[in-house]
Amino acid sequence: MSKPAAGKSVSVRLDRLLANLGYGVRRSVHILARQGRIKLDGEALRDAEQRVPVTPELAKRLTIDDEPVDPLPGMVVMLNKPVGVTCSHKDAGPLVYRLLPERWQRRDPAISAVGRLDKDTSGLLLLTDDGTFLHQVISPRRHIPKRYLATLDRPLAGHEADIFRSGTLMLESETRPLLPATLEVMSPREAAVTITEGRYHQVRRMFAAVGNHVTALHRVSVGGLTLPDDLEPGAFVILDEKQRSVVMAGSGQ
Repeated sequence: MSKPAAGKSVSVRLDRLLANLGYGVRRSVHILARQGRIKLDGEALRDAEQRVPVTPELAKRLTIDDEPVDPLPGMVVMLNKPVGVTCSHKDAGPLVYRLLPERWQRRDPAISAVGRLDKDTSGLLLLTDDGTFLHQVISPRRHIPKRYLATLDRPLAGHEADIFRSGTLMLESETRPLLPATLEVMSPREAAVTITEGRYHQVRRMFAAVGNHVTALHRVSVGGLTLPDDLEPGAFVILDEKQRSVVMAGSGQ
């Protein structure tokens, strides 16, 4: 089930809707309906084949065991990714998707990471089942700023900010210079770096290019969205429409 186009109202069979939200196969949804556990506006829906209108407020009106159903397709999640977790559906070891409710792993469309943070990088990670939003954020034409806090192996030499902002810095094995980036010194071994690209291990490789080594890396913002101080590692929140729009703040288009 895809996200309805703006301004259009569609309806979908109840069993298909809930199966796509990860509540089980359609047979399981039929059982829930016959038991009177699915309700719309407080009234039991006992026919799992009936169609329900897919509107923005449906997720609040439709309940299972008196709890609102999960968000409909078009969901965007902000997660505080811990170190040691991989942004993958298939790799071995702890996976970022396992930090979400188990049934979300069965959603259709599937939830995907909006870009990736490597295993040793923590901080703000967006996840979504909205393909349009995902591609808008990761598009290289958008130049959405991303801010990181880097802890370094050696003290800063003092010339790094000028090199990063020059637009001439070349990464090893690449033939195209980086776009200008900003560096703010936080302490002799700590710096905040804002980039508008998403090249492989970019911040780590930038410091390697100026003779230093990143020992810890934490992303604190994407666009105009900043990771809340009280969002614990491994915890997540679902973004509302205003927060989603804030992500695009500062983009090049």
